Amino acid sequence: MSDALHLKLKIQLYCGDEIAMGPGKADLLEAIIREGSISAAGRAIGTSYRRTWLLVDTMNRCWREPLVVAAPGGSGGGGARVTDLGKAVLAHYRTLQDRVANAAACPDRQALADAMLASPRPGGKSER
Repeated sequence: MSDALHLKLKIQLYCGDEIAMGPGKADLLEAIIREGSISAAGRAIGTSYRRTWLLVDTMNRCWREPLVVAAPGGSGGGGARVTDLGKAVLAHYRTLQDRVANAAACPDRQALADAMLASPRPGGKSER
């Protein structure tokens, strides 16, 4: 198979106008599972504190139950955990990603890969 075509399919699940789940939110859920903290998960994936909390808030507002629950900080610590629904949503989302990636390995993808150059020709203007 030619390496010329780098196909990237991104799955985003919408709840109204909000993205309820996408690649970044799935990565965040995995980081919360691993880190046990929303802020630590944000640091682990390179997202600001504010952005991390906004992503969690959006997810929690878009599903029938929260995907993440947080315990307040203080002397006893705090932390966060991904709920059972959150783990199920994450597992289904990752499975869907795998299925879409495997479906992309088809004759049409190969035909596009065969027709595409490895890199653009020099120049800056499109020919019409």
